[in-house]
Amino acid sequence: MNAQSATADRDAIRAAIDRLLAGTPLRSNGSLTIVALADEANVKRHLLTHRHTDLKDDFYARVRARGHVPDNERKLRDDLTKALDRIKELVTENTKLQGENDVLARIVNVLELENHELRTGTGRSGRLVALPSAHQLDTSC
Repeated sequence: MNAQSATADRDAIRAAIDRLLAGTPLRSNGSLTIVALADEANVKRHLLTHRHTDLKDDFYARVRARGHVPDNERKLRDDLTKALDRIKELVTENTKLQGENDVLARIVNVLELENHELRTGTGRSGRLVALPSAHQLDTSC
């Protein structure tokens, strides 16, 4: 790229920045994004993101100075808020499931103990009645 072409691109980008910030776009949708700036300047986006990064940074700085959050940043912030809300929901659900798992583990332990007491006859209570095992039921058919 020759110096004359680079100067023409920089001039076009500066003019596009001024038009976008003034709200008078000629070629773009007028949003305050790098894509709209590239469209407005009639240059390829990679020129802004790789070659003329100073102009890109200046554009974003001027947008922020006006108190405007660029559309892509607003979308990212919205996505982050939604993701954090979903994480909170999942943490709450996980905590609930862990509690239920602990209760079920205790129930299984009690049932195993009662089953052992029934099978070995070491039960502490005369109220328990031994039921036939599944194997005994299958062979009696």
